[in-house]
Parts: sequence; C-alpha cells; structure tokens
Amino acid sequence: MARQNLKIACLTYRISGISRKSRGRSQVKKTVIIVQARVGSSRLRGKVLLPLAGKTLLERMLQRVSAVKSPCEIVVATTTDIEDDKIRRVCRQGGIKCFSGNPTDLLDRHFKAAKEIRADVVVKIPSDCPLIDPGIIDRVLDFYFAGNFDYASNLHPATYPDGNDVEVMPFAVLEEAWVRATMPFELEHTTPYIWERPDRFRIGNVAWETGLDYSMTHRWTIDYPEDYEFIKGVYDALWTEAHPVFSMSDILDLLESKPELSNANRKYAGVNWYRHYLHELKTITAAQTKIIEETTSL
Repeated sequence: MARQNLKIACLTYRISGISRKSRGRSQVKKTVIIVQARVGSSRLRGKVLLPLAGKTLLERMLQRVSAVKSPCEIVVATTTDIEDDKIRRVCRQGGIKCFSGNPTDLLDRHFKAAKEIRADVVVKIPSDCPLIDPGIIDRVLDFYFAGNFDYASNLHPATYPDGNDVEVMPFAVLEEAWVRATMPFELEHTTPYIWERPDRFRIGNVAWETGLDYSMTHRWTIDYPEDYEFIKGVYDALWTEAHPVFSMSDILDLLESKPELSNANRKYAGVNWYRHYLHELKTITAAQTKIIEETTSL
C-alpha cells in the first residue's frame, strides 16, 4: 500500500493529540536508539567494519552508545542486501537487535525498525559517529523529555564537533514523515521532512554549553580514508580496556597536546550532505556546509 493512501486524517489526529502534550520519562514506555549501518557506503566501502582497538568500528561505536545513562534499547538498522549479513553477524555476536530494511530509503528503514520494536520515542544516530560522546546523547534526551517537542536534536544549528549527531522524536512524528515525505533527500536522510517544517512541528535544539561552535572545524565522523586515519589515531591514543569510553573532553585534550592528528582529515572539515541540496533546503544555509570537488564516484 502506498504511503499516501494511508489514513492521513487519523494520523494527523494522533500527531496533534499525542506528540505535542507534555512527555515525562514516566509516560514513555520505550525509548529506542536506532543506529543505521550498511557495508555499501559510497565513499568508504565497509567503513563500519574497519578495525578499531581490536573490534570493528561498528562494535566500538555501539559500545559508546550503550554507555548512555538514559534507559534505552538499541537496534541496528541495516539493509536487506546480502553483503549486510556481515552486520547482522556482528549484531548477533554482540547481542544487539538488528533490523533489515530498505537499502536506499532511510526514512522507511527507520520507521519500520521503530514500528517492529514498538518504540514510543526514536533516537536517530548514524553509524559514522564512532567518537560520539554518550554524555551528549543523554543531554539531548534530557532536553527532549524536559520540553514539549516534536523533534529535538543538536544539529539545527550544530555546534558540537561533527560526529556527535543526536536526533530525538516521538514515533508518531516519524510516522507522519514516513507517510507524507516525497522528496528524495527526505527519504534518504530520514528527518528533513520534520526539521524543515518548524511551522508544523515544535523543534528544539541543544547547543554546546561552552558557547563554542566546532561543527565546521572539528570533523570526527567517517566518510573518507583520511577520516579513518584520524579516528584510528584517537583510538590508538585514548582507548584502553580499563577506560574504553573516553569523552569528548578527552579527545579535545588529546588534540590540544597533539594537534597534528587533525591534519589527517582537516580538508574535509565542514563537509556534509547539505551541499547537494542547498537549492532545496529551506532551513540550511551555505555557511553550514562546505563544497568540495569529489574525487570518488558517489
């Protein structure tokens, strides 16, 4: 059944009647962190399976996400492609729930994963954030539950070092996006239908409490081989069995003492997917992305 053929009127009633009333933690049955992951990355194939401190990058990231203090379940949302059997195997060995869905429609994959696990609140975190600080995840969750939001994140506008991406929304809002979104970038990137409509949805944002903005200068995400070189350098310097989940402050202290580490991927600082859709995005400006000449096929 086509999404648009669903009962929009009933859905709209649920959005206005449920998602916008006050939500304390005690009212929420289940908060689910969905980590999207696939082997077939266009720029750095198999990046989530690259080695970090004796495990895969995905396992190290899940270790960090699992350190959140907020009560959450975690599910990895991968694709139905055969090559992603490797991700299903990693999840099975680590005792992590895994959902397999649409390879290219990330909105569909997130919605169906959340529906299958019966999530009340959905936390979206991409698998290309292996340095994400669990304390930041907790901070965005605390902000969401303390407020009256349809969507809360630390991305609109972003201020934390790139690679600490956290987005939170009630299932009903994700469902509305799933039903109504039609633009290719809305389907590929899951949440633009929501945050591009501040007139419809109550949008909240968590800014870095320092007042600093490192979103365009500190790149801690992974899309290119140079990103892996940087991330591996951080893990080699900070990861130990006794202290496996180091913090954002630990990384910043490391970079202050060894600034040369950032040279590895400095040329990609500020690069993100927004650059491809500046003519279509209404709430994003050119100052929030960096245009580069691609040297690899997309």
